[in-house]
Amino acid sequence: MKKIILLVAVAVVLFSCKNLGEGEYEITGTVKGMKTGLVFLEKQGQMGMPPQAVDTVKIVDGKFEIKGKTAEPEIHFLHIDKLEGRVPLVLEGGEIQVTVDKDSLFKSKVGGTYSNEEFTKFNEESYKISQKTQKKSKEFEAKNKALIEEVQKTRDTAIAKRLNAEYAPIQEEAQKNMEAYTFGYPKAHPKSFISVLIIQMMSNNPKYANDIDGLYNSLDEPLKKTKPGKAIKTNLDELKKKPAPVAPPAPAVTN
Repeated sequence: MKKIILLVAVAVVLFSCKNLGEGEYEITGTVKGMKTGLVFLEKQGQMGMPPQAVDTVKIVDGKFEIKGKTAEPEIHFLHIDKLEGRVPLVLEGGEIQVTVDKDSLFKSKVGGTYSNEEFTKFNEESYKISQKTQKKSKEFEAKNKALIEEVQKTRDTAIAKRLNAEYAPIQEEAQKNMEAYTFGYPKAHPKSFISVLIIQMMSNNPKYANDIDGLYNSLDEPLKKTKPGKAIKTNLDELKKKPAPVAPPAPAVTN
């Protein structure tokens, strides 16, 4: 009996796994509350240009499917026709599952592949941090409601300055928590495509100059071969070519 159950389990696994080649992807999606429509798969536009559609499919009975092939992982977007906003995802080889919430796109779920599972977790944790900040902001506004209304009516700069000074620690704490989570992510997730994007962002900030080399070296080799991975390596090589700063001579000591 146990052998039969094991064979059935193996058959289910084999049947459920699509025979996808290297770099081939299959996006299967569900759009809650929308039976028909169009879905556009878009890539990020260059030089500040809007995203560009690379594929278009129909929604049939609330479901859609997009197939294709990509040379390497890249951030892409799903744009549902007649809906504002986009659902970001990591376009990479494998079976990608998407559940689109048409009323709140930021609540949409993307999974199936490792980087997309991680992308969803990263966004959820970032959202929790922002929600904590929003809660504190609302508490501050409720506590100082009368003063805020007075500033709006009288434009009293002294009161406004005081309120800004009291609110500043909330902003600073929010920024500190978000930076700690975001920039601490790559160290714990060397296999995630999200990590290489974060490290690329960090490499443009002198504050993290001493951390980039170690983080880059810890990445999985395939991530180093992506466009952002190569950009980080180029940046590191350029930094190593620059001569070390020469300390100014010590002032002469006179008796």
